Amino acid sequence: MSFRYGPLLLPYRAASSAAAEVQVHDGQLYRIARDRTGEQAAAARLGGIGFAPAGSVIAAAGSGNAFFLEDDQAGTDWLSVMLDEIPALRASGWTIDTAADFPVRVVEADGDIAAELHEGSGIDWLELHLGVIVDGVRVDLVPALVALLAEHDGEGLIVDDDDDAPFLVPLLDGRLLSLPLGRVRPIIEALMELFAGGGIDPQAQRISFSRFDAAELALLEERSGIEWKGGEALRALGRQLREAGGAIPPAAVPASFRGTLRPYQAEGVAWLQFLRAAGLGGVLADDMGLGKTVQTLAHLAVEQAEGRLDRPALIVCPTSLVPNWTLEAARFAPDLKVLALHGPARRERFGEIAAHDLMLTTYPLLTRDHEVLTAQDWHAVILDEAQTIKNPNAETTQQALRLRAGQRLCLSGTPLQNHLGELWSLFDFLAPGFLGSARGFRARYRTPIEKHGDGARQESLARRVRPFLLRRTKEEVAQELPPRTDITESVEMEAGQRAIYESVRLAMHAKVQAAIAERGLARSGIIILDALLKLRQACCDPRLLKLKGAREGKAGSAKLERLMEMLPTMLEEGRRVLVFSQFTSMLALIEARLQAAGIEWLTLTGDTTDRAAPVRRFQAGEVPVFLISLKAGGVGLNLTAADTVIHYDPWWNPAVEDQATDRAHRIGQDKRVFVHRLITLGSIEEKMETLKERKRALVASVLDAEHGGALKLTEADVEELFGAVG
Repeated sequence: MSFRYGPLLLPYRAASSAAAEVQVHDGQLYRIARDRTGEQAAAARLGGIGFAPAGSVIAAAGSGNAFFLEDDQAGTDWLSVMLDEIPALRASGWTIDTAADFPVRVVEADGDIAAELHEGSGIDWLELHLGVIVDGVRVDLVPALVALLAEHDGEGLIVDDDDDAPFLVPLLDGRLLSLPLGRVRPIIEALMELFAGGGIDPQAQRISFSRFDAAELALLEERSGIEWKGGEALRALGRQLREAGGAIPPAAVPASFRGTLRPYQAEGVAWLQFLRAAGLGGVLADDMGLGKTVQTLAHLAVEQAEGRLDRPALIVCPTSLVPNWTLEAARFAPDLKVLALHGPARRERFGEIAAHDLMLTTYPLLTRDHEVLTAQDWHAVILDEAQTIKNPNAETTQQALRLRAGQRLCLSGTPLQNHLGELWSLFDFLAPGFLGSARGFRARYRTPIEKHGDGARQESLARRVRPFLLRRTKEEVAQELPPRTDITESVEMEAGQRAIYESVRLAMHAKVQAAIAERGLARSGIIILDALLKLRQACCDPRLLKLKGAREGKAGSAKLERLMEMLPTMLEEGRRVLVFSQFTSMLALIEARLQAAGIEWLTLTGDTTDRAAPVRRFQAGEVPVFLISLKAGGVGLNLTAADTVIHYDPWWNPAVEDQATDRAHRIGQDKRVFVHRLITLGSIEEKMETLKERKRALVASVLDAEHGGALKLTEADVEELFGAVG
């Protein structure tokens, strides 16, 4: 600390008591009258901040004007001194010099922050730059802000409500840029949200936007309150996406399309066309029965009519749906040349692919025919029942990711059945990286939302995917659809069946407990699932268990008896009935009873080679009862001739049951639909119904295990499942 007297700069000497001293400066002799009171006041002011004289060692070297900041001074540190005290000293007339190598250098910006979008290193990527002038030099804040976001994991950057409070941005050269919080709050909040959404790569030191990020970019621009330059097309697309389709122009469906689209279906086609024009893909997630197939065919018909379908489009679907797509394409878009590559002779037709407009294949064939399918450039790749690729590690999913296409689309009435990871898998196909890595998505979304009920994260995820996911429910758009009535039929087991059920329960309970004791809960999943299966079979009919005492059927089946009470009455009323079961062996037992009762029926299972024939006969009214295995016929069938659906055995996942019900309760249905669910009292089925309401996580665990995942139960959960009802 020194004091200026005229042209002289004199050091502070706390021990000196002389009121005046003589100095020579530039050949001139000066007699200085020191203001000891003022100098002591200055030293006292430093002391009030937390500085103390450097001590006798430094003083002995003639540097008694040195002060240091005491580390143990409560509430005082160099950062607070540089932010608060140094500006106050300067305002009081002090001159402050800062050494070039001083580690805490706080600087301020000259002028406002300006946002610019520049072409990035990748195709169709734009990079954001946030420029500000610091000490006469333009500085890009983006690398510093990305580093700051990564350090705090995108959270807790703003803890002050005072807009006048300083917000510090550590620049990459070590300086700290101090900005008024009110000036940067909108930018920081928007970037925090973008970081949480996986839209910022913390390793890249940059913020890049693709077409899929356009909506987030528009949100950032809207909230930042600063002027933007560059990227006008992407910014305009973002604003359009954020308007939730309100600005999407209608699509002109050609006369060659042989169908009349309902208003919501026309909007769906316009949405698909809008995405195509923007170079984007999406998930058409309308409820089952609202015509996703028709909307897709209309979309392709528009592409053909306007000359853009210069390469074939590929539809990947479950094996059971190939006939449905073939028939629907011939009915609605006969100008499309369709090639169904299915069956053992398909390899002979690989050379015909390029001569067709639309090619159909199946998920199992993606793996077998991957060399041909991944070598072709497709106009569009469309995944029907896209939830099939919900396991990102499955070979089918990996091959789907390798398909090359101008547009990628997913069709699914149930894009999210069990957990948010399934949604991530769909978007990983549509736009890899859009929701970050699987690990990052789990940390940012799945865990906070599924385990902690984080509403803010849920809204953030919904906002990010909303522009690319179109979902309409039957209640919203199909007011003409007749009402659906759900009825739970509670069935009480007779003594014989109850005895078998209890003996199986006790045996399975003991087996599960022994397995857990021997190998632990985590390694007992297969045994637990097998035990659950046997209890469900005992509820349906003890004969499914193949036990010696149950083979003759003497124990009886309360469900089968109830079904045979219901059907004759329903048929007398003129009802037409679908009966769903997960067990084909149960359908065989029902067939035997129907034959004995003289009731005609049709059956569709995975072994049915000609699926179209029984569907056609049922729709024509030739046969009143249709027995369908849930796996083979739960999707892709139009059975509007039915007005009654019976779920013989309930399943953990209500979405699967709803899919099956929607075979009848769909567009084209003109009758009220009655849905009966047979539930065995005092059994695993009744517990399943309770668990659906109370323990969603437990149910999701069982569902995940059924599809090859880990069974994540606690021992208390196991006891609840296998314990006695009571």
